[in-house]
Amino acid sequence: MTADGQTPDEAGTPGEAVPEEIAFTQEVPRVEPILEVRDLVKYFPLTTGVVLKKQVGAVKAVDGVSFDLMQGETLGIVGESGCGKSTLAKVLMNLEPATGGSVRYKGEEISRLSGAALKAVRRNIQMVFQDPYTSLNPRMTVGDIIGEPYEIHPEVSPKGNRRKAVQDLLDVVGLNPEYINRYPHQFSGGQRQRIGIARGLALKPEVIICDEPVSALDVSVQAQVVNLLDQLQGEFNLSYMFIAHDLSIVRHISDRVGVMYLGKVVEIGTDAEIYDHATHPYTQALLSAVPVPDPTARESRDRIVLTGDVPSPANPPSGCRFRTRCWKAQQRCVVEVPLLVAPPWLDGPARHASACHFAAERENDQGGQNGQNGQGGPVAG
Repeated sequence: MTADGQTPDEAGTPGEAVPEEIAFTQEVPRVEPILEVRDLVKYFPLTTGVVLKKQVGAVKAVDGVSFDLMQGETLGIVGESGCGKSTLAKVLMNLEPATGGSVRYKGEEISRLSGAALKAVRRNIQMVFQDPYTSLNPRMTVGDIIGEPYEIHPEVSPKGNRRKAVQDLLDVVGLNPEYINRYPHQFSGGQRQRIGIARGLALKPEVIICDEPVSALDVSVQAQVVNLLDQLQGEFNLSYMFIAHDLSIVRHISDRVGVMYLGKVVEIGTDAEIYDHATHPYTQALLSAVPVPDPTARESRDRIVLTGDVPSPANPPSGCRFRTRCWKAQQRCVVEVPLLVAPPWLDGPARHASACHFAAERENDQGGQNGQNGQGGPVAG
């Protein structure tokens, strides 16, 4: 199911391998998705035994995720730790094989590619990792780290021009080109992340997946890195999938925002729809926990305090996965999985995709203001 509630086209058979020199070079109209994800699933098996291993279950890290990423757009992904955000990023990059579902880049199925065809895709889809202290090889110089993609894709930059290309990338991300012979330990965290971004830009990709690129940085440095990403997007017409915990940063950089809970996307829409007109109870609880700098406003605002723990992804609840912590939960939520669709009973900005049987804006939701429903849900107020 797409983000706007429409039924996706039939996925069809996976695309055949295409010679690397001509793969994925066609122009795509801006109105078309550059990345289409449909019912993406990633399960990690749980086994017993040492010699004769037997599968006894599975960790459902990503379980039926669908969305579109448009050309030149930033899609933010938010949610609690363990909800499947980073696993989703790895599956999109084919660092982890998908258990099921479809990932299409410019209309071409890529989730089952290998060899030269997968290599061609990875030239156009790059990743910026979370921890700048472990994502850079401490035994390689900055020049070797940023220039390594050219060793894998020598057609991008001839061997004699690589040093100049690396220095140009350092300049683009705001570092001194003369730092080319330094090692990662000689840089601060923010500078290391800039090196990671330069490495991601080396092959001139069209899509960059940012897996919590600022969560390990100081607040002031976070702003610098986010502004850099925003600037680079305009210069290189990049499409971002931006994963983060900080809701304020996600709103600053994102055109649309998807909210994940226990392996599923529970709400998706524009930044205004999600932040100002959230209709899913989980999204409302997340937004109510955002720190407020004004002490007076902080004391008077209406908080939603979720009780209970996040269920195990190895044994998620039936029906709606949020029902064990939701104040709206009813018997229908136990037996029926809510679809990610725009609720027909809502209108205006509130009518966006939300996987809740009783989706409603918070100020119009009296149930959310009256405390628990007797099922361990959160208390509002």
